[in-house]
Amino acid sequence: MSNPQQLRYSKEHEWVSPVEDGVATIGITEFAANALGDVVYAQLPDVGSTVAAGETCGELESTKSVSDLYCPVSGEVTEVNEDVVNDPSLVNSAPFEGGWLFKVRLEGEPADLLSADEYAAHTAG
Repeated sequence: MSNPQQLRYSKEHEWVSPVEDGVATIGITEFAANALGDVVYAQLPDVGSTVAAGETCGELESTKSVSDLYCPVSGEVTEVNEDVVNDPSLVNSAPFEGGWLFKVRLEGEPADLLSADEYAAHTAG
């Protein structure tokens, strides 16, 4: 399992893209997607809603379970990936590309995020 070096990671298995114009893209890691199994439903935050780092902001339902989605950053949701809403399996097939979940206009700097190597150590064993 390879974690892209340019991303940052939460201990709850979400990834955060580098910030462009104050907006970061959020998704779940390949590790999380594999642990969930086949994702069949995605409940994502509404565009315009405010999310807070560490708080739940949605759910991913798989054939195994329902898992809370935690936001790794604080800010306003600017976009939701409608492709994932219509085809949740994208979370499994392309967690770092087409399976991204939503975008957030950041309030402040993201804190407590891990590098790819730190996340790999966090998920080892």
